[in-house]
Amino acid sequence: MHNKQLLALYGLKYNPFLPGIPVESLWSPPEMDAFVFRIENLVMDGGFALVCGDPGLGKSKNLQLLAHRLGRLDSVVVGVMERPQSSLGDFYREMGELFGVNLSPANRYGGFKSLRQRWLEHIKSTLFRPILLIDEAQEMMNCSLNELRLLASADFDSQCLLTIILCGDMRLPERFSSNALLALGSRIRYRQILEPYSTGKLHEFLKYALEQAGAPQLMTKPLMDTLVEHSAGNLRLLNTMAAELLTVGASKELNQLDEKLFLDLYALKPRSATVR
Repeated sequence: MHNKQLLALYGLKYNPFLPGIPVESLWSPPEMDAFVFRIENLVMDGGFALVCGDPGLGKSKNLQLLAHRLGRLDSVVVGVMERPQSSLGDFYREMGELFGVNLSPANRYGGFKSLRQRWLEHIKSTLFRPILLIDEAQEMMNCSLNELRLLASADFDSQCLLTIILCGDMRLPERFSSNALLALGSRIRYRQILEPYSTGKLHEFLKYALEQAGAPQLMTKPLMDTLVEHSAGNLRLLNTMAAELLTVGASKELNQLDEKLFLDLYALKPRSATVR
């Protein structure tokens, strides 16, 4: 079934279980709202912050929401690194592109000075630190992470020139305990560790997602209970199952998705008798 037909069948503005939902409709748990508030204050002083957690807990979506909210602040410049696994030369190329500085990777010292000068000028004119968001930061090379630490520090480490939010899986905080990155790990001012969600929060997410998409009655309460119970606290798993149910329900032209559809789709089929 075509996506537009699926949406029209249930009166949906968009599919609430696929990644490309409008940023204004992203769900934010209370603890993330508190973290965003701290980051909004961090842009005055600069420094490092960390968002991490196991796969499927919504790290990237939270970072997308953070970028959206920070982008609405007056005079705040937000750069998003797209290739964290780059070599040190490509790291400088991307930093130059993000902050409007024409850099030559062959002259790394010149690039170092030019970036810092650009940030100092921005701070002087706005009083805000530029912001750098890095998703999948566990893929960054140690040399790039340490270069970022040195780039953002001035006056014998008494002044931060940049606000940096690192986002990644649980390998990231483990790396900060190694000798190579211990200096950077000690500079992280705020940490947000995402954990598997409780059943109450997953229910809250489902209700919010359906209301924002314009179809609060799309699922029966027993089906929502079943989805939450089978998601193991993982948002990605919950969305994957819900998206499949939505597609199958639309193909059957069901008026509402219910628990029977879940059982038909996911119930284990009995094993056939062994022939002896």
